[in-house]
Amino acid sequence: MSLPEQPATFRQPTPAERPWTWRLENAAGEVVTVSGDHADQRFASQADAESWVGEIWSDLAAEGVDAVTLFEHDRQVYGPMSLHA
Repeated sequence: MSLPEQPATFRQPTPAERPWTWRLENAAGEVVTVSGDHADQRFASQADAESWVGEIWSDLAAEGVDAVTLFEHDRQVYGPMSLHA
């Protein structure tokens, strides 16, 4: 006997439910891996993704991120966008 699927509130969202991601890059355009709460973030909407990066861009820059590129699934939406003035 199999158990019913967990309700959305009790399971990790799938990539289909949170298709928006940021690729974090250094000045050479190579992917930067960050630690802690900033790693592997996924978002339900473009607005959520943009709000998140707007709030923590200085933390990302302190971890060696020079630019970010926004993706919806595998489609590049825009970027790279510099985190430096």
